[in-house]
Amino acid sequence: MAKTPQAEADRLLEWVGRSEITSGYAYGALADVLSAALDRDDPPHAEGTPLPPGWHWLCFPEAVKLADTGYDGHPKTGGFMPPVPLPRRMWAGNRMQFLRPIRAGDVLERKSTIADLRFKTGGGGKLCFVTVRHEIFARQELATVEEHDVVYREAAIPGAPAAKPRPAPAEPIWSRTIAPSPVLLFRFSALTMNSHRIHYDRGFAVDQEGYPGLVFHGPLTMILLMDLFRRKMPEATMRRIAVRATAPLYDDRRFEIQGAPSESDEEARLWALTPGGDLAMLGDASYARAR
Repeated sequence: MAKTPQAEADRLLEWVGRSEITSGYAYGALADVLSAALDRDDPPHAEGTPLPPGWHWLCFPEAVKLADTGYDGHPKTGGFMPPVPLPRRMWAGNRMQFLRPIRAGDVLERKSTIADLRFKTGGGGKLCFVTVRHEIFARQELATVEEHDVVYREAAIPGAPAAKPRPAPAEPIWSRTIAPSPVLLFRFSALTMNSHRIHYDRGFAVDQEGYPGLVFHGPLTMILLMDLFRRKMPEATMRRIAVRATAPLYDDRRFEIQGAPSESDEEARLWALTPGGDLAMLGDASYARAR
């Protein structure tokens, strides 16, 4: 007997609370490569050098056998990640809290937990949001707490209405133009061991997923927002950031990343705009100035 939608939902909810422990290492050489990919002039990340906030993504590459990947290049679901029966998988948002720095040369441990699973229906059909919580320990002390949201969607529906565009949230004080390229997307995919085909396989992205080009990584857009903050506020220390993706960006279209500090001088709003000027990602950060 086929399972009812409710029975299938109940089965997937059994994944909430599942955890796994992963070991990692803060390679200074990988931080140097990401710095170069972002066109920064940072000195080499020698042992003991703090990594920028969020760069712990370089420290835990997924060592998944090729036979254990799905048609889209992602690891197959049903192990740690729940087997959501929707074919399209995307990064939807992230929240990070930075408690103490992760330094080049640190041996790391990450505890990952399926924190939430929610079903919704939108203009493009059925959706399932899975939230994963990561606790990253450096030198046996909690260094970073991260929650990221993954959205699973139905196959692309020809003619489905596009999401309503949103404008920039404020007048920018900071701004930078990003000129993406397949080379940048390749470097970030390689650094983070992200083999999702929408980032490097144009035929797959266009013909099967319905995108107009290679999709710019959501995490890379978030890294660029934090990088803008670092460029404009070099003496400040970011404490928290929460971002939400609202529209995709692509490999062959320039876009803007912008930001503005609040009047309190302890918070900042950061955002990315599509080439047409619509909101692509919105972030809110809190920070502390150097005393």
